[in-house]
Amino acid sequence: MSTTLSSPPLPPRALVLCLCLLVGGGALWYVLSGPAPATHEATRAVVIRPQTRAFDIARTLKEAHVIRSRFAFLAVAVARGTQRRLLAGEYEFAPGLTLLEVVRRLEQGKGLVHQVTIPEGFAARQIAEMLQARGLIDQERFMGLVRDRRLLAQYRVDGTSLEGYLFPDTYRLVKGLSEEAMIGRMVQRFTEIFGPAERARASALKMSVAEVVTIASLIEREAMVDEERPLISSVFHNRLRLGMPLQSDPTVLYSLSRFSGKLTKANLQAPSPYNTYLHRGLPPGPIASPGRASIIAALYPASSRYLYFVSKNDGTHAFSNTLREHDAMVRRYQIRRVG
Repeated sequence: MSTTLSSPPLPPRALVLCLCLLVGGGALWYVLSGPAPATHEATRAVVIRPQTRAFDIARTLKEAHVIRSRFAFLAVAVARGTQRRLLAGEYEFAPGLTLLEVVRRLEQGKGLVHQVTIPEGFAARQIAEMLQARGLIDQERFMGLVRDRRLLAQYRVDGTSLEGYLFPDTYRLVKGLSEEAMIGRMVQRFTEIFGPAERARASALKMSVAEVVTIASLIEREAMVDEERPLISSVFHNRLRLGMPLQSDPTVLYSLSRFSGKLTKANLQAPSPYNTYLHRGLPPGPIASPGRASIIAALYPASSRYLYFVSKNDGTHAFSNTLREHDAMVRRYQIRRVG
């Protein structure tokens, strides 16, 4: 006769525990692998600010209907040990992403990147306006930091602002990056361009970095073709050596808030330290962000005796040694054209 062995029945408590584990595990699998709620029918854009806590990130994602459960999001982040390493940025979440995919995207910082080109010759105010229009910064805070003494000391800038040191280039920026961090990137790019060789050349000219950048900013605002930058630089250097006023229109424009149109005689008499018609020597500081070509031109002016230049209205200039020659060029290219 054979006997059949059978397992003893589970105690009631053990049975309940097994059922709870099965249900809980199934629920966790559904939360991890299932898509977001049905209300999430379109791609959602979410901005995570720097130093945002995981709890607040979870709340933001829940309110945007990207995730079902804040608790589940936190549980996954804690289990993966990344709750303190979720990266700031602007993210787009398509419908149907699993919770695990959402967490991984934040871990890897796979947010939207904005490619922004700062044009040569832009003043700090224009840069701030551009970045605010793209939704990347607060313009008022940005401009406050441009004049922040702590940052000036940090970057060893001799002056009252970082005007001229926000290097014009193409940057890959993300929403959520602080204004201070963006400024840092631009100033760091400037230090890469204005390196040891450029500093040594400035010393050979017996000029400070600030003086070179100031001349370069004038060149940037005056020149329209690269070939003329060294010639325009020579005019400024020659005038400085002779103690002549620079008489540069862009310096007057810089002191006039949001000016548009042609300068008048009254404008040229405007009482501003930046008015190089009234004051000899360089203005108090740069008036714009010069590019590398203008910086090199400021450091290596052409060898010339030119003291004057006037626009020929085609992007180029007529250069003169004497006031008489200059007056003739003005009559030829400006007065006659107006008449």
